[in-house]
Amino acid sequence: MAARIFNVIVLGVGGMGSAAVFELARRGLKVLGLEQFSLVHDRGSSHGNTRVIRKAYYEHPNYVPLAKRSFERWYDLEQLCGRHLLTECGCLNIGLPDSELITGVRRAAEEHGLPVEHLPAREFTRRFEPLCFEDDFVAVLEQQAGLLYVEDCVRAHIEQARRLGAELREQEPVKSWKVDGAEVELQTAKGSYRAGRLVITAGAWAHAVLADLGLPLTVRRKVQFWFGTSCDQALRRDVFPIYLASALGGYYYGFPVIDGQGHKMARHDLGDQVADPSQVDRALHADEEQDVRRFLAKHLPSANGPLRSHKVCLYTLTPDQHFIIDVHTHHPQVVLAAGFSGHGFKFAPVVGEILADLVQNGRTELPIDMFRLNRAALRTNFSHG
Repeated sequence: MAARIFNVIVLGVGGMGSAAVFELARRGLKVLGLEQFSLVHDRGSSHGNTRVIRKAYYEHPNYVPLAKRSFERWYDLEQLCGRHLLTECGCLNIGLPDSELITGVRRAAEEHGLPVEHLPAREFTRRFEPLCFEDDFVAVLEQQAGLLYVEDCVRAHIEQARRLGAELREQEPVKSWKVDGAEVELQTAKGSYRAGRLVITAGAWAHAVLADLGLPLTVRRKVQFWFGTSCDQALRRDVFPIYLASALGGYYYGFPVIDGQGHKMARHDLGDQVADPSQVDRALHADEEQDVRRFLAKHLPSANGPLRSHKVCLYTLTPDQHFIIDVHTHHPQVVLAAGFSGHGFKFAPVVGEILADLVQNGRTELPIDMFRLNRAALRTNFSHG
């Protein structure tokens, strides 16, 4: 059977892939999206009810323009699908004054003129009474933040892509891909496809799919928790913020209570390294629960209630924990996005725009220099083939 031909094929239809399929279809291209699992699945990194979105980006000030653009594009998507995807809610960044979190948030806010409040412990624990922190802690409160309903966001991109004529195929893993002249050919378990361009957004499977590049990616297993509270009303989003906290030698984050599941929280750092993302241990281990309960017992005791549920997700990390978004080193027909390092989902719609720009023009006006394949942090860790 002859291979079916498209303008662009997107390999992997999670957070980034679904946004790329939508944006490419919006620009009038004939697009195929291939997903090895069911669409909107819980095997990778784009599940678990909610994700944080924020502008005062401690990781690097260069993210701020992309964060601003992402807010706009999430609101655009809400209008298109007619559903609520982003709920505005303050984000409280807590740490010692010289911590990476606090200094990074302050730097991003100052460089980009973002409105934030600088609060001593006695003030933020008075304002947000469930929190308990010693006097040597400080906080930076950003009101221009919120939470995204992650599965709904992926679903909305998929639905709108289909409305624009994109074809999406689930339960169809890609067995191989190769460049053949000016085109790219893919073999899956169910057929053969050709396209002028290929976009690879394979998440935790990126290292294997892009084996020719030898990208220095590591995959870590992360657990999200939902705990019952002694008073859900005290953690309601109009009186309690999203929080990011550098404390007890770790980095923890949590959400206000927005549904009957209780308080969602997790630890952002650490996590067991995963050799094969298809064989992840999804059971909860006692030490993992004990670790987050240690944080709750000390700093948020009213949320240290019964464990309601947990979900395992995957972080795919680069050495510097910044993203990879670029054209393939050897194949200009191939564009890739990988290594979102546990903080990428909020940027999905703008990543979709960037990938579409690279597909159509080989370049983008959006600022991605720090995400290039030839940056120092990657040059010292991987071979260009």
